[in-house]
Amino acid sequence: MQQIINFILRYKTSLLYFLLMTIALAFTINSHSYHQSKFFNSANWFTGNIYSTSKGITDYFNLKEENRILLEENKRLRNIVFNQKTLDSIALDTANINYTVTAAHVVKNSFSNPRNYVTIDVGKRNNIEQDMGVITTKGILGIVENTSNKFSSVQSILNENSNINAKVKGTNHFGSLVWDGDDYTTVQLIDIPRLAKLTVGDTIVTGAMSSIFPENVPIGIIKKFDLNVSKSFYSIDVQLFNDMTNIKNVYVIGNLNKAEVKQLEAETENDQ
Repeated sequence: MQQIINFILRYKTSLLYFLLMTIALAFTINSHSYHQSKFFNSANWFTGNIYSTSKGITDYFNLKEENRILLEENKRLRNIVFNQKTLDSIALDTANINYTVTAAHVVKNSFSNPRNYVTIDVGKRNNIEQDMGVITTKGILGIVENTSNKFSSVQSILNENSNINAKVKGTNHFGSLVWDGDDYTTVQLIDIPRLAKLTVGDTIVTGAMSSIFPENVPIGIIKKFDLNVSKSFYSIDVQLFNDMTNIKNVYVIGNLNKAEVKQLEAETENDQ
């Protein structure tokens, strides 16, 4: 208490000055509407900036949680898209689920080698298996090749061994999506018959002949095309929707009917 009294006595002149100035300002603001408006505008600006800064800091530290929520919501929506014949329904009919969707993050990504792979942070404990498809919000990324308990390696579409069924959107002209190892922004679609009517800019999507990816998952657009030596099939350069150098969040697609389809195909081949 004595220290407070000593402080007041030491700075009594300055304290008296600030007190009188505050009283004078209060009288001035209360007696003039112009000064009132200026005061409240300044106060609003000051408090607004404080709240804005505070919210920015809070939002920054909440980004991880917000990202998780968005991934879960995207996963739910993709479940609906892949398991509904039409998009009129807003809820999943569990009796008609054909695909599972698991959200994941990329741990490692290569794109400049002849055989590129992506490592993601889900594995056997998340029910991830070999030959599951991997996509992003923009298009396909690759196919799961190996799994450990917590991680999986994905054969990228930028891999000389990659071969994925694809088609020209809106048609039934199917071919094989491969990569010539030249450009990480472009893959090749081969075996499209010359009867197909192609235009630069046409969209390429996954085909219905695959047990790995659902039909009509985006891949890219036609960059250029020409007839090969036999003049029977087109060779098409497809510019990818994905930026393969900047992949972070992905979704692993599991076909619940794949084992049954594979077994039926094997039995059919054995009967021939």
